[in-house]
Amino acid sequence: MATSSYKTFLMKGTTSGDTTTYEKLVDIKDFPDLGGAPEMLDITTLSDPMSTFIPGIQSLDALEFTTNYDLEDFKKLKELDGKNEKYAVWFGGTETAGVLTPTGSDGKFSFEGQLSVFAVGAGANEVRDMTITIAPSTPIKFEEQAS
Repeated sequence: MATSSYKTFLMKGTTSGDTTTYEKLVDIKDFPDLGGAPEMLDITTLSDPMSTFIPGIQSLDALEFTTNYDLEDFKKLKELDGKNEKYAVWFGGTETAGVLTPTGSDGKFSFEGQLSVFAVGAGANEVRDMTITIAPSTPIKFEEQAS
């Protein structure tokens, strides 16, 4: 069954002892691919009638998120600039009286990385945006929410 991108959240983790708790970092307008195709390693021999391959290391680019520009959010994100932190993208949440609460009920994708943020150019009659870029320093780990 297909699901909507509604209730997708960029989360920041805080670790205390062995426990990491996550809270929503900022509201996002889009999110990047949370994985990538592996490099293809050529294992073709002179006896093969066509090229053959095995998968190598998975490729992953910087993770870019777009969000509305807000001065307070920008300053909060700038404080994280260049620091290795825990982040996650959570799919799923609950809504009560118009308030969304992230739950990750449709999947959690967690990783560590260094964040940077910059304001994006705009034209007449456009919304100001900013781009959050996270350079992942660990593989993205998928966790399915326990039922």
